Amino acid sequence: MSRLILFNKPYGVLSQFTDRGTETARATLSDYVTVPGVYPAGRLDRDSEGLLLLTDDGRLQARIADPKFKLPKSYWVQVEGEPTQDALEALRRGVRLNDGLTRPAGAELIPIPHLWLRDPPVRFRKSVPDSWIELTIREGRNRQVRRMTAAVGLPTLRLVRARIGDWTLGDLQPGEWQEIAV
Repeated sequence: MSRLILFNKPYGVLSQFTDRGTETARATLSDYVTVPGVYPAGRLDRDSEGLLLLTDDGRLQARIADPKFKLPKSYWVQVEGEPTQDALEALRRGVRLNDGLTRPAGAELIPIPHLWLRDPPVRFRKSVPDSWIELTIREGRNRQVRRMTAAVGLPTLRLVRARIGDWTLGDLQPGEWQEIAV
């Protein structure tokens, strides 16, 4: 029987179990998940938070992580500025990045999600409003969501992955994990 773990990766944690080659130790998955033989199915940048799936099943890992399976991944993105309909429509059509045009994405303005406080907190500027959008992509380029929002004039301040396929973050708090049946 395969194991599947839903993990709420905190800000500042690497999506790997070891951190070799740096002078200062950084937090890794091994600081939180003590289940032997599981590996991340995909990645989530160190400065991003939220749902990360871990499994001991190589086929399941490939189905989750490989872009050819086009598994949707949804993110709650706090952006600097107020998204216009044109900006949201550009995200929906796909935006041109330095490595080519992205696939069309789901992009909606959302109310502020109920989230935990982030440490360190997101920078706040009185003179610049911020907003939240939900962005759903079906590919996984390096720092893609951040690059997409920047391309439409909305720099990302905070990025939380809320869903991968049918799996959701649910009520997991940062650093918490739950094993589910697959």
